[in-house]
Amino acid sequence: MKKTNVLFRYVFSLLAVFFCCRAEQAFSQKNQSQVLALQLAPGDNNPRNSEGDFITLKDGRILFVYSHYTGKSTSDHAPAYLAGRFSKDGGKTWTQEDQLIVEREGDMNVMSVSLLRLQNGKIALFYLKKNSETDCIPLMRISSDEAKTWSAPTSCITDRKGYFVLNNNRVIQLKSGRLLMAVAMHRSLDGKWQAKATLFSYFSDDNGVTWKSGEAVPNTSDIITQEPGVVELKDGRIMMFIRTDSGFQQLSYSKDQGQTWSHIEPSTIHSPVSPASMTRIPSTGDLLLVWNNNKVKEAAWHGGVRTPLTIAISRDEGKTWENLKNIETDPKGWYCYTAIHFTKKEVLLGYCAGTTQLATVNITRLNKKWLYK
Repeated sequence: MKKTNVLFRYVFSLLAVFFCCRAEQAFSQKNQSQVLALQLAPGDNNPRNSEGDFITLKDGRILFVYSHYTGKSTSDHAPAYLAGRFSKDGGKTWTQEDQLIVEREGDMNVMSVSLLRLQNGKIALFYLKKNSETDCIPLMRISSDEAKTWSAPTSCITDRKGYFVLNNNRVIQLKSGRLLMAVAMHRSLDGKWQAKATLFSYFSDDNGVTWKSGEAVPNTSDIITQEPGVVELKDGRIMMFIRTDSGFQQLSYSKDQGQTWSHIEPSTIHSPVSPASMTRIPSTGDLLLVWNNNKVKEAAWHGGVRTPLTIAISRDEGKTWENLKNIETDPKGWYCYTAIHFTKKEVLLGYCAGTTQLATVNITRLNKKWLYK
């Protein structure tokens, strides 16, 4: 009887060790699929760190440029300059100190960075120069030496004056070579502030030397449109995705590379009044979407909470979305303004986070194979 009990305890111990190891292995695999690699939290004389973008340099390093706020205010109009952090190991670890990329040029700040490797091999840096609540314009700089130095800034909007919003991680280069951005004009130079922005595309066919405006995106509805982004579809059309107060991301399409646009129409993407980010996965050709996947509509802050932060893929050019996975789930959290960047095996997400205000930047690493599981 004693031998039986001893044998039973021995077998039970082996089973316990086995299942414990399997559980630890599964936990480890889950952690490896999603890892918070860098958190830029506010500190002394640094009340806020805000949205940015990534670029892979020719020596293999990754540069992340974001807005570093100074003083005491966390307002969108508070003082800020553009700072950079570097990673030598594909985004696993990052430098501990900021490198100054662009000083505070505007009377208010510089913010909302987009980085783009041009087809000619040079790097383009786009950002907003904010002088006042009636003067906010996207600028462009070029680096020919892998972000060591930058050219003088040139304005991407010269035909109008006013307050224009260009989100981070938003400028693309089409297969034709055309540079394309979508902007939201909230206020003309002498006009009143409008929550319902007029959306335009601006494009350049000479690598940013000169820019032209497309026609305004038609919107005869009462839907408030803000913070647009663009992605090139496989059939050559351009799809614009738009932050709105309709409970969905709205869409508009261009058949002529951004010169004219269709009337806005609802997508299947439930969303509060919060921006989405979308790009194409280089290795598969599918579209990747990051947004706040919730149906909560509130009269208070931005028509609903900006949580969870969700990621999904589309195999049919944005008609449907699958493999939905939540990256951040704190019910009190705010998560938005996401930059998406791919390495060989992973995708990096750089986004704003906070619970009472957007003051922290997170960089999270995701395993690309995990996106399809």
